[in-house]
Amino acid sequence: MTLTKANIVNLLREQLGLPKKDCLKIVNAYFEEISKGLEKGEEIKIPKLGNFVVKHKKSRPGRNPKTGEPYKISDRNVVSFRASKKLRESL
Repeated sequence: MTLTKANIVNLLREQLGLPKKDCLKIVNAYFEEISKGLEKGEEIKIPKLGNFVVKHKKSRPGRNPKTGEPYKISDRNVVSFRASKKLRESL
């Protein structure tokens, strides 16, 4: 089973008894705040889940796997997730 935003909204609706529209606003606001923090380069720590960190990757040589032609992979920022100890133990 895949956990989607719609599933989260429905779970909130069932547990809190709020209208679906309000639950959707809550979920959207939550994800928006996480996105804004990552855009600023902040580390996002969610207890019992883990940490989201923006890491910078330097440019490096790469190769097209289909043609074998070499090319340069440009430097970029990527989001990295590290699961918390409690989450790792529960899995």
